[in-house]
Amino acid sequence: MSYIIVDVESDGPIPHAYSMVCFGAVVLEPTLSKTFYGKTKPISEQWIPEALAVSGISRQEHEQFEDPKKVMEDFAKWLSENSKNRPIFISDNPAFDWQWINWYFHTYLGKNPFGFSARRIGDLYCGMKMDTGLNAEWKKLFRKTTHDHNPVNDALGNAEALLAMKAMGLKIPAQ
Repeated sequence: MSYIIVDVESDGPIPHAYSMVCFGAVVLEPTLSKTFYGKTKPISEQWIPEALAVSGISRQEHEQFEDPKKVMEDFAKWLSENSKNRPIFISDNPAFDWQWINWYFHTYLGKNPFGFSARRIGDLYCGMKMDTGLNAEWKKLFRKTTHDHNPVNDALGNAEALLAMKAMGLKIPAQ
């Protein structure tokens, strides 16, 4: 099994009514050198300017991105080439990130290589520390790469945190 850290940027709160703008993925392995960056053109005429602004991408730029089907095909191929067995989806906020990836995979490929579950980094850290009140502490302690809403950078920072937690004793496989 391979852990794949994913981060998504979108132009609204939910798939289908709004669009995924871009996403990044990183394989959890010591060098963190296996990355994927997907940029998808809008699938909806609806968009929230403040939501899109988080990504630093304009609507005009967003409209020039690739067809979502092609991006998801490329991502599925990358996953099959860079993970062992079924990949495990992990993110800072899978309630947000996973819904986008899941919806786009099912809509454009008919299936999600990640299956139907995901892991949340904050919950892993809280479990390690036996304290549910430490939800966001890991972000300050372990990320090296600046969280700047470039989804590859954000996924890298989250992967760095996971490797630091692994060094602290978290039993998590890293390729």
